[in-house]
Amino acid sequence: SIIPQKENDYFLTEQMNKFFYILFLSIFLAACTSNTIIKKPKNLIPKEQMIDLLTDIFLAEGGDNIKNINLQRSVNYFPLVFEKHQIDTTRFKESNFYYTSKIDDYDEILGGVDKRLKALKSLYDTEIKLADSLTRVKKIH
Repeated sequence: SIIPQKENDYFLTEQMNKFFYILFLSIFLAACTSNTIIKKPKNLIPKEQMIDLLTDIFLAEGGDNIKNINLQRSVNYFPLVFEKHQIDTTRFKESNFYYTSKIDDYDEILGGVDKRLKALKSLYDTEIKLADSLTRVKKIH
């Protein structure tokens, strides 16, 4: 089902706020550790997959505020995200820590996440407009 416009706007605004907070925190942490050389993990998650994973993590985090199809709130979707990407939390933490020490790489990753979240918002906005149009047409007929 399609999320009502107000909830959708709140959800996406909340996601963007969290994204910029995490971006700021990551840059701050990377600046603090810029003199530290962190060894590249053996099983480093590639940048593209990290973008996919972080995008899903942001969406899962925002899912706390919206009821799912079973009308439940505050469902922990993180295990599902890691299962979807076939990555364990240790591998994610090691990769995330490594990328935060490489500010240019992490900035590129977060830029990709931001781009995908904006594309999803645009897609959902279009779907909502279409659903609203169809509802108006049904009321007329």
